[in-house]
Amino acid sequence: MSDRDAVRRAYDEMAETYAAERSQGGRGVEILAGFLDTLPERPRVLDAGCGQGTPVLRRLADAGDPVGLDFSGEQLRLASENVPDAPLVRGDMTKLPFRDDAFDAATGFHSLIHVPLDDHATVVEEFARVLRPGGRVLLTEGVEEWSGENPDWLDSGVEMRWDIAGAEATKDQLDRAGFAVEDEWLVVDELADDEVQKPFIEARLED
Repeated sequence: MSDRDAVRRAYDEMAETYAAERSQGGRGVEILAGFLDTLPERPRVLDAGCGQGTPVLRRLADAGDPVGLDFSGEQLRLASENVPDAPLVRGDMTKLPFRDDAFDAATGFHSLIHVPLDDHATVVEEFARVLRPGGRVLLTEGVEEWSGENPDWLDSGVEMRWDIAGAEATKDQLDRAGFAVEDEWLVVDELADDEVQKPFIEARLED
């Protein structure tokens, strides 16, 4: 089984557990609110790896016209309940099923870190393709490169896998895809052990 299939199966199996553990507030949501303030009125935003739809997709729906994308059918089922008015699409971040220049912005909260390392640059290039000139992206990453798994993540009995490129590699990929990194924050990930901090990276697609 590929890493991608393993991650999809894991999120299908533990969707309810993950939804219960993921915070609905905190510093990450504050950063998202500031990010939304930089966008046009009623922006069209892609939430790539939308999961159960909270808190990110729901917050986007309050401010604009988001589209949620995920490869987990069970996560999309929960998102349809939590954000019933948002269009939801089942798809892969490495081949976004949208036309060029379709969105004002994109978010990728806790999703790029599950994509195989060799495909990270492809995801960033796909964001550049579907964003309009001047479009913005807000991503979460890890500080350093790391790949691994947890056989009992969140005490669910389900194995989860990660492929983290690291902040510097991700910023290099953004630069090569035509983005200018405009801000970066370190935020404690409430689902990680030992209060591990994860970078939030904001970038703008240059005109």
